[in-house]
Amino acid sequence: MRGHDWINTCLPDELIVEIFQRVDSKSGRDACSLVCKRWLGLERLSRTTLRIGASSSPDLFVNLLASRFPNIKTVHIDVRLSVSLPVHLGKRRGRDKTTLTPRRLHYADEKSEEGDFESVSLTDNGLAALADEFVKLEKLSLIWCSNLTSVGLTSFAQKCASLRSLDLQGCYIGDQGLAAVGKCCQQLEDLNLRFCEGLSDRGLIDLAIGCGESLKSLGVAACAKITDISLEAVGSNCKFLETLSLDSEYIHNKGVMAVAQGCHLLKVLKIECGNVTDEALAAVATSCLSLELLALYSFQQFIDKGLCAVGKGCKKLKSLTLSDCYFLSDEGLEAIATGCTELTHLEVNGCHNIGTIGLESVGRSCPHLTELALLYCQKISNYALSEVGKGCKNLQALHLVDCSSVGDDAISNIGRGCQNLKKLHIRRCYEVGNKGIIAVGEHCHSLTDLSLRFCDRVGDEALIAIGQGCSLQCLNVSGCSQIGDAGIVAVARGCPRLTHLDVSVLQNLGDMALVELGEGCPLLKDIVVSHCHQITDVGLSHLVKKCTMLESCQAVYCPRITTAGVATVVSTCPNMKKLLVEKWKVSPRTIRRAGSVISYLCVDL
Repeated sequence: MRGHDWINTCLPDELIVEIFQRVDSKSGRDACSLVCKRWLGLERLSRTTLRIGASSSPDLFVNLLASRFPNIKTVHIDVRLSVSLPVHLGKRRGRDKTTLTPRRLHYADEKSEEGDFESVSLTDNGLAALADEFVKLEKLSLIWCSNLTSVGLTSFAQKCASLRSLDLQGCYIGDQGLAAVGKCCQQLEDLNLRFCEGLSDRGLIDLAIGCGESLKSLGVAACAKITDISLEAVGSNCKFLETLSLDSEYIHNKGVMAVAQGCHLLKVLKIECGNVTDEALAAVATSCLSLELLALYSFQQFIDKGLCAVGKGCKKLKSLTLSDCYFLSDEGLEAIATGCTELTHLEVNGCHNIGTIGLESVGRSCPHLTELALLYCQKISNYALSEVGKGCKNLQALHLVDCSSVGDDAISNIGRGCQNLKKLHIRRCYEVGNKGIIAVGEHCHSLTDLSLRFCDRVGDEALIAIGQGCSLQCLNVSGCSQIGDAGIVAVARGCPRLTHLDVSVLQNLGDMALVELGEGCPLLKDIVVSHCHQITDVGLSHLVKKCTMLESCQAVYCPRITTAGVATVVSTCPNMKKLLVEKWKVSPRTIRRAGSVISYLCVDL
């Protein structure tokens, strides 16, 4: 006798929909929709977001989705996404001219079987269908939909007056279409114009005039015809702008200064404009006192004057990124540290003149720092990071790449002082060895993500301390040549929540480590064992039989893993999505068994 369906009997539609909306994962929502017809209908009503690839039959595809999901508010279309259309839209048996056969969507430059170029990018007709069918649409992303024109965008804008967010990255639309958006979509708050090569100042000026009262976020990159003239219009009309991202060689001080002087509420500023100098940054510091995030990329004309001005004026600054700003020095970073004491995020990448003194000031003056990234900073020494360890007790993430002067003393002080550390990524810091990592294992018990790529002084002793003191979820020790079975065994026994592991290029690693991983880490989803010459089919078999949640396995250049080992992985792991091995190790039978399940079964090397 079947049990009584108390859920459907007692719970109203509104409560079930509320429950569906609290299910975060798409797979979870899909599973709910398969329970019964009622749940299927309610789940469709509760969906507000769609992410789809651009279809070669956009009208039918959009109409189909709209009929199933009437309450969609956000649509993300990206021609780089590949999707499969359903087998039939109409009859179950037989075929007619309206029936769609299964089709995997390609990139826009791929050829069809007939040898002709097949249009797979969303067209104006598809955009019109979006406007007609998704009547509640508020956010739309059209990524690299190169077949769209101003005519289609104009028609769309006239029907979607309530649109709040529009992403046109890589769309070759012209000024007429953008002007129509400005005229019709006067609630627009977020606009991305990256790689919109068909636009000029005229279009952006019309947009700024039309949406000036609502626009809060604007991104412009690689638009050769957009210059300071349009940014002056943005500064004059968009008084409520909070986020601005600029990447262009055609924008100079004049445009950035106009925005700074007109948009006093600016909170986020990202600039990669080679012709902008300290003068513009000083204007930002004077006028944009609410600035919270500043990112400067590839500035060859900046010296410390601009950063000093920011330190004096932008007291609310919380995040600073300096990338490839070769002429900045300790003076500028010191001004930021002493002036912007609320700083929580700092990234210094390739700024070769920034050294110990600047980072010392950060350690002494920025107690709220939670994330620090130092990439290719050759002049930063142990003492600077020791000051960070003493003063930045709230540090949760530390990234170090190619910092040749940083060693065990620095990492030891970080471990002792920053006991809230959750993420530690170190790559090619050859002075870091066991001593520093042991200190982290002894003091940073909240650490869940550890990466020590090509730190060849780190050995088993360090990982034993980590296994005893931390419950890792992610570990990457690729290229740490001194690590062998003992270290990985300690991690396997001490970190049962481990889900991602990279042990590639460990020549001393053998089957014993994989056996222990299978026994101790049942949640493992992703493992990389490439270039591990001692691992055999036996170890791999023990691993996959116990780690039933494994989704990805990379095992290239493992000479002792054979065709039999690959077959074992395929037959044992029901959730496997990606298996990377040499093609000659995959038998025809394995291909037949796993071809429909694994995304990328084999590669030629």
